[in-house]
Amino acid sequence: MPLALLALAIGAFGIGTTEFVIMGLLPEVAGDFGVSIPTAGLLVTGYALGVVIGAPLMTVLGTKISRKRMLMVLMGLFIAGNLLSAVAPTFSVMLIGRVIASLAHGAFFGIGSVVAAELVAPDKKAGAIAMMFTGLTVANVVGVPLGTLIGQDVGWRVTFAVVAALGVVGLVGIAKLVPEMPRPEGVHLRHEMAAFKNAQVLLAMAMTVLGFGGVFAAITYIAPMMTHVAGFADGSVTWLLVLFGIGMVVGNLVGGKFADRALMPMLYVSLGALAVVLALFTLTAHNKIAAAVTIALIGALGFATVPPLQKRVLDQAHGAPTLASAVNIGAFNLGNALSAWLGGMVIAAGFGYTAPNWVGAALAAAALVLAVLSAVLERRTGSSGSVAAAGVPTGQRAPVHH
Repeated sequence: MPLALLALAIGAFGIGTTEFVIMGLLPEVAGDFGVSIPTAGLLVTGYALGVVIGAPLMTVLGTKISRKRMLMVLMGLFIAGNLLSAVAPTFSVMLIGRVIASLAHGAFFGIGSVVAAELVAPDKKAGAIAMMFTGLTVANVVGVPLGTLIGQDVGWRVTFAVVAALGVVGLVGIAKLVPEMPRPEGVHLRHEMAAFKNAQVLLAMAMTVLGFGGVFAAITYIAPMMTHVAGFADGSVTWLLVLFGIGMVVGNLVGGKFADRALMPMLYVSLGALAVVLALFTLTAHNKIAAAVTIALIGALGFATVPPLQKRVLDQAHGAPTLASAVNIGAFNLGNALSAWLGGMVIAAGFGYTAPNWVGAALAAAALVLAVLSAVLERRTGSSGSVAAAGVPTGQRAPVHH
């Protein structure tokens, strides 16, 4: 694997830390600003919605410069947002800081996925994408637990200052290691937009929203769920997040490996198992050992869907992948925002801290239904449904994955 993938992984590590660390610090932030846990959950929802908006917006704005330079601009935006979060005098200002940081997220992973895929041979593309996302998953093993520990012991503001420093490391890594890659000739915004006329691209994005949304429904409220229901001490949330992160690392690498061999079967297995495990979490959340095992499984099964879904979009949007790739990252976060909001609603309605698990199970099951529908439609049309069919000039058709 090229060294440039390491630079992308470093940037992903910083972004992953800021995205997920807030979930371990919700009680501290809520207490500091004098707001409820569901209200503090808006910091998750706001970040996720910022990714949804920022992914296409920043990708379109970046079409005039090289992909490397755009990745550097995005890391600068990320640093600024986290610094604002660290010094925020009010909850509203912190929410603004979260949104500013989030604007970089979708375009970074979207453009980064395209760059990663172009750095390797065709049969290693999903593996290369998974390698970049390893930074995001390792953040959950190292960055998020450390950030949670720092936030609980020293203060959550210090956590976000450290995250901003991580962004600086990522910026330097991209500047030094990612090669200058010329923008593809003959591909314009209207070509990129053509991907969204393709039903298979839209189905893959809908699977992304629902599938990963299932994960976030449960994990957003992991701190109150584990302390109030399972009976863990506040400090135990840190190592529970480590277990979630380890599951993510394993799931991401396994998903990347098998997506290059059997993409759709990988999705069937991971989404189906995720729905079952999330439903069981309603019961296992009452037992410390069972809850810990379940959290690791949710991380593994949830992230096993990431490389195949991202590759599915790249395959189906062949010839004009950049915007579709970035929008799919936005779709992951649309799922995060939707599920965090729904999870907060069922808690606020009095159904208890385990109720978001049922929301997650339903979302994952819906994603599985869409995966089956996508495969059925693909067999009926007998084609890959690539963007070439929508009028974009491409050298070859995207491969069919069954």
